[in-house]
Amino acid sequence: MKIPRPSSRRFALIVALHALLTFGLSAQSAPAPAAAPTRAPADGPFLPAPALPGGMVLALYPADSPQLKRERLHESENYNSTSGGSGPKVQSTLNIHNPSIEVHLAGGRSSNGAAVIVAPGGGHKILWVGPEGLDFVPYFAQFGVSTIVLRNRLRVDGYDAKIDAVNDAFQAIRIVRAHAAEWKLDPAKIGFIGFSAGAELAAPAALFFDAYQQKNGATSDPLAQVSARPDFVGLLYPGPTPYAKGETPEIPKNVPPTFIVCAGSGDRVHAVWATEYFTPMLQRGVPNLEMHIYGRGNHGGGLKYRDGIPLGTWQDRFMDWFRDLGFLGKPGLETKAAADVAAFAAQKSP
Repeated sequence: MKIPRPSSRRFALIVALHALLTFGLSAQSAPAPAAAPTRAPADGPFLPAPALPGGMVLALYPADSPQLKRERLHESENYNSTSGGSGPKVQSTLNIHNPSIEVHLAGGRSSNGAAVIVAPGGGHKILWVGPEGLDFVPYFAQFGVSTIVLRNRLRVDGYDAKIDAVNDAFQAIRIVRAHAAEWKLDPAKIGFIGFSAGAELAAPAALFFDAYQQKNGATSDPLAQVSARPDFVGLLYPGPTPYAKGETPEIPKNVPPTFIVCAGSGDRVHAVWATEYFTPMLQRGVPNLEMHIYGRGNHGGGLKYRDGIPLGTWQDRFMDWFRDLGFLGKPGLETKAAADVAAFAAQKSP
């Protein structure tokens, strides 16, 4: 079974329709200083300005979407920033009622066309958009990989983490894929990684994309025909996955490859959640599944150096895996990941 590559002409139409519905793309494309991460709403929904220069922000939904609480769309997000040598830096945010993505396209993206959507953690109380989001923009850019940081809705603000936040993840995947031609991305190299609570979005994204597509396939939805399936997934010191508490969700035949990282005894609760996801995937024979449980380390940290211990090099192991699966190859060429997914999908069920 060959994974179909989407039509660029269809994408162009989808992008135009989505742009019309979301406030002319709802994008702030001009560079904005990190010291001023928000803009005041006029009469419409609040939309943050880019927290890093060169980014653009897109709302996930049109203002009249039934997904949203319209009475709260005007509320500003609350930011926490720290000062550094280059000025204030956004660390975290909350009070998110108009979920969005902040897009940072890598200058060298024409070499591979890959993009990583990043879901920060924060225990569903805040989003660590700095250390578990924006810090990855320069890191991935050195490989020509674009970074998209998700600002999803939070439990603390009255939303369901298993429904609203997961829907935000799927919508982000669809939007990025719909804009692939415009942004010079490869629509078959769009993946999703999540940190801690953000991994509680990434794991369902790997498992339930078909169910989401069926539920959100209304003909009135301009993104209805755009796949919500991520091409790869990363679970980084994950919160509970759909396999927690003895649950046994079905593994899709075209489940994407997954990379998993966690500290061991220093973060044992999250390490157990990591293995709960890994074990059924391994038993099923899912290809390109990789997990690193490190002997030393604690929870959180993003790209933090961690005083030279092996856990501090997890991002390099991720890029080794990423490269091995063909995501750094030329745009338009079938990746090893896609070929292996197709071969796995063609197998007879056990």
